[in-house]
Formats: sequence, C-alpha cells, structure tokens
Amino acid sequence: MPLALHLGTDDLTRCRFAISPLCQTHEALRMLRRPTRHGYHRGWLRRMRRTLAGLDLAPLWLFVPPAGGYTPDFLGAPPPEPYPSFDDELARMRATDPALAHAEMARSLACVPGLAESPQGRAALDDPAATVQRLADLTERAWRALLAPDWARHRAVLEADIAHRSRRAADGGLDALLTGLHPAVDWTGHTLTLRRYDELADAQRPDGRGVLLMPSVFVWPDVVSGFARPWQPTVIYPARGMGRLHDALPPRPPRALARLLGHQRAAVLAGLTAPCSTTELARRHELAPSTVSAHLSTLREAGLLESRRQGHFVLYARTPLGDALVEGDVGPGAR
Repeated sequence: MPLALHLGTDDLTRCRFAISPLCQTHEALRMLRRPTRHGYHRGWLRRMRRTLAGLDLAPLWLFVPPAGGYTPDFLGAPPPEPYPSFDDELARMRATDPALAHAEMARSLACVPGLAESPQGRAALDDPAATVQRLADLTERAWRALLAPDWARHRAVLEADIAHRSRRAADGGLDALLTGLHPAVDWTGHTLTLRRYDELADAQRPDGRGVLLMPSVFVWPDVVSGFARPWQPTVIYPARGMGRLHDALPPRPPRALARLLGHQRAAVLAGLTAPCSTTELARRHELAPSTVSAHLSTLREAGLLESRRQGHFVLYARTPLGDALVEGDVGPGAR
C-alpha cells in the first residue's frame, strides 16, 4: 500500500512552502550515497570530485544508509519559517534534544544490520549530545564545500519552482497545485498519496498543522515524506528546472524562435532553463557580457524574462510567457 496523507480543513488552509539550505545539504549527501539520484548531477559530481575527496564525512555517512532507509530527521528538519538562513538552521540543529537525537539515530542505525552494535554506532548512541555537535560540524563543512558557492543559483531554481506552483494554485486552486507535484503523487478526496512509499505504521500524519512543501534540487527521482513527530508533516519533491542547473552547454533554441528573435537572443531565452546571472550566461554562450546584458534587457522589456537580486548577483528567469514561447505553447489569447 502507498503512503496516504489525509488532509483535514485545517491542514488544507495551512499548506505552505519553504526553502531549507540545511535540508538541501543533506539531500545532496543522500544523493552522493544513492546512485539512482545521480542522473541529473553528473556534471556537478565531476566538478566536485576533488572537493569530495578532501571531505572526511564518515560520522555523517553512518546515518545515511546507502540503499535507502531512514536518516535522522534532526539532520535536516522542516523549518518553521519559509526562508531560513543556513546559520539559523544549524543553530536549531545544535540545540536538538539529546533524547530525540538518540531515538532518531537508533532508528537510522537499525536500517543496517549490526551497525548499532558497531564501535562507531555505540559511540554515537552513548553520548547523543556530543554526537549532535559533531554531526553539526560536519554538516557545516559539507555546506561550505558543496552548496554555499552555488547557493544563489540553487535558491533561484527553488524560488522559481515555488513561484510557478503558486501561479498554478492561483489559477486552479489546491487541486492544481497538489496534482502537479510529482508523477508519484496523487491528490483525490482530501488525500495526498505517495505511491512510491510503503504504508508505515509510524508514519507522520497530518494533524491540523498543515503540510510543508519543499522543492529540492537533489531529491530526484524520489519524493520524500519521512518526517516523524515532533516535526511538521512535509513533502520534499524535485524542483522544476533542476535537471539543467549544472549543464555545461545551453540547449539549442527552436528554429522558429531563432527566426523570430534572432539566434543569439533566442539562445539566451532558451538557455534560461534555470535562473542565471549575466556573467554565467555570457560564459555559457561564449558572448561578451555587454551583449548578453543587451539581450536580457530586450527580453525583459518584452515580458519574457523577470529579474531578482540574489546576494551580489542579479538572476534572470523566464516568465510564464517566456516558457510558453520557448515550448511553442503560445495560444491566440496569450499576452
């Protein structure tokens, strides 16, 4: 049987989105341990090979079963706010109740026969408070090395996903939002069903606090809802646009689009499968930054792009009209 989450009225009115850099860090670590998740990230893995070789994360790997299984929830807990900073999330992780940490670590170690009785497993469980601090230190190292340098682009992809799904909700209500999360997610009669899960007796159930929806760059091809009490019921799903986040080469624009806009401008528009800065687009398309900047200004004035500042960068992303133009889906009523 799949995992069925029955949403009451209070849950439906309290559904919300969040972006969690801490959760993304641990989804990246799970991706490294699970080859089925490598498909969209081979370019990133090649770039990170030397960095990964210099990271000693052995105490963390203890709690990331390579063949699936439970990872302690406190390592990447659902955030109470929509856009927490990594530092704030790490501080909450460091403040984890040792009794809760012990229970979650014991459940994780039990996924691998004999691991809880190993010297490493016993040491972790004997002093859960110290283990939490050690795991927090390693999580911070992993964040700084693997995600922080590219976080502006990652966050832009996640924000673009939330914006797209918010528009779907505005146009078609919660039905339109929840039915489009993932091919393995069904929404019928107030029940959110995750078909790739087995029914678990101790699975977290909605209880009026709502369901937290978190897009992820690294969770593909899975959809995850493994948080137990006291954490909020959460669904982590693959973000739109994550497949090309680490592409080295931009896609070729459709011929009709190139005839309409000119090849360079069409290539810039088609290449914005994920939000990018002017500098990144110039590098990918082998154009001068001033040329790319001029194309971006024209496309934005035409309503095909939008821009937002992210830290020191301005990132550009396609609008729904830009998406429709690239995909050849502009009907007679489009504006």
